[in-house]
Amino acid sequence: MHNFMIGLYGGFDEQKYRKDFRKGFYGIEACLFEAEEEIEKLIREAKRNEFKIGIHFPLRSDETRLRDALFLAQDERVRQDAYDYIQQQLDSLGKIGLDYVLFHYPKPVLLDDRVNWDKWRFADREEYVFESEYDYSELVEKSEQLFAWLHDKANEYSFTPVLEFDALNRYVYEEDFLESLLCRYPNIKLCLDTGRLFMQEKMDPSFDVRAVLNRYAKYVKLVHLWNVQFTDSFAFSRYPALPHCRPEDGWAPIEDYLNLITAHNPDITIMFEHRSDWITEEELQTCYQWIDQIVNKKSPLPAGEH
Repeated sequence: MHNFMIGLYGGFDEQKYRKDFRKGFYGIEACLFEAEEEIEKLIREAKRNEFKIGIHFPLRSDETRLRDALFLAQDERVRQDAYDYIQQQLDSLGKIGLDYVLFHYPKPVLLDDRVNWDKWRFADREEYVFESEYDYSELVEKSEQLFAWLHDKANEYSFTPVLEFDALNRYVYEEDFLESLLCRYPNIKLCLDTGRLFMQEKMDPSFDVRAVLNRYAKYVKLVHLWNVQFTDSFAFSRYPALPHCRPEDGWAPIEDYLNLITAHNPDITIMFEHRSDWITEEELQTCYQWIDQIVNKKSPLPAGEH
């Protein structure tokens, strides 16, 4: 479990930390902390228990802004504001000793016009644009600018930029520009989100999860792990990955996803982005042990051993 992480969003939740974190875990992913003393507490715990800190952008909450930086916006002022926003946050993170900073990509999300996206969650209309309104050449140009900028900032501030796939359109899964950028800027990595990938495949008949995993797994640093069930509709969003949640009952095929990713890239980190409050401590330990067996090829622990 040396490559496992938990997420703390909104602040340093002591109860979640005590329940979810295990000695020897890789680290904690933090997002939208509202108070500076909560950040200080995170730093102290990281030093005391020798774990890494990853940032799901932004670390500091700002109610006047959208959470995600719209660095691919077509409006130049909006795009520049996104870069300024990231720069402002990076300037304030120096004392933390970052492992990575994660951003959603693409942002705004480029949506396939053929798909009904009513089930996809957006906080604001600014967060997405339809493919028909955004040329492929424009995405290539703006992504090139983003990668070059993040590459420089990663060297300046000593962190790994991680791009988490949001909803994906044909530009990403049919064209090769993104793979070319990832090869040219190897310090920039990807995050795959198991729940998002499963949901898109159920919503979008043109989307093939396994093709995306086969193509992009080698560039992955991080997997955001959670499950969701689909029968007639989606249910139990952000449910923990447990062995009894079987694909034949409508759950995402978590074991298949992880086996496919690790076949291409065994050096990944698992960030449990689930609702641990929905399950018992014993079930949570079962979740950790099951994922450890899949990802790290570990044998099950004897009963009672954590």
